[in-house]
Amino acid sequence: MPARERDLKYATTKLREMSRATDACRECPLGALATQSVFGEGPVHARLMVVGEQPGDKEDLEGRPFIGPAGRMFDRAVAELGWSRDRLYLTNAVKHFKYELRGKRRIHKTPAQREADACLHWLESEIALVRPVALVALGGVAARSLLGRRVAVMSERGRWHEDEAGRRVLVTLHPSALLRGDPAQRDEAWQQWLEDLALASAIFKKAAPRTKHSLMERA
Repeated sequence: MPARERDLKYATTKLREMSRATDACRECPLGALATQSVFGEGPVHARLMVVGEQPGDKEDLEGRPFIGPAGRMFDRAVAELGWSRDRLYLTNAVKHFKYELRGKRRIHKTPAQREADACLHWLESEIALVRPVALVALGGVAARSLLGRRVAVMSERGRWHEDEAGRRVLVTLHPSALLRGDPAQRDEAWQQWLEDLALASAIFKKAAPRTKHSLMERA
């Protein structure tokens, strides 16, 4: 077996093992309350990794990232940019859904820093195995996990930063922020968000063709 094929197979196996391990993780309280963990998915060794905050209600129930309302908004952006979701590696900084109950509804709550810190080693291991050329941080929780510092998203968005390993990190809003925003300003906010994401287009378009080694679900 060629070295590259062997490397891809190893990374795929390790990522699947990590997916099962995060499901059993109780390093913070969130794991005991969630339906399941939501691990990353996408091609191993994707050039571009997109990191969100945490799973939402739909993601928690189905076990896949970026499939709820914010995920649909992200998919719309991917289509407008001429990207393809199946050539991106999508994950979250926090692997379990944090919520509060209001009646029968589960309402999203922002993860505390200690919860993001507890999940950081999972994200770092994902990055080490996928080995992206660059990362896109959607929102403050993701940006802080990737850059190791507090990030003022509104003033630092739309430009490249560098993490401790020298990888490029593009900071922008999480799509849920657009959904929560003023409807009268939504079109303008959408265009600005697309402009932010478009800074990663050159990296995406250099991506190699998709291989058979892709983490799309738990084995």
